[in-house]
Amino acid sequence: MSNIEPVRIVQLPDGTYTYVDHLPAIQAPTTAVPQVVHQHIHQAPPDRTVQRIALGSGIGAGTVAAGVYFGPLLVGALTAIAANLAILAFLAAVLAWGVVSVVKSIGGIDGKAAAKSLAKTRKRRR
Repeated sequence: MSNIEPVRIVQLPDGTYTYVDHLPAIQAPTTAVPQVVHQHIHQAPPDRTVQRIALGSGIGAGTVAAGVYFGPLLVGALTAIAANLAILAFLAAVLAWGVVSVVKSIGGIDGKAAAKSLAKTRKRRR
């Protein structure tokens, strides 16, 4: 029992107390060149907030991972669908314009009546 050293406590310059074996090692400067601190600053993606809220609400990490993985895929799929629908709407408008132009150019009483009824139908939709 005589080989046990008593625990030594010291007071630091800021007034706090600490054990001697926990003191930081003092390093003597080896070179006169100042050290370059290389710092990485990252911006967290918006999905992190969703992850934190979801994990805090008690759903599992697998559900959060699925949401983070399939969320952008869903956005991409909906964007592709919207683009296809826009192209189809444009195509329908062009075809309707073409049909009206052909009917008008053919002429005759029936053609003018058909063009007039198409124009009325279009005005009602607006």
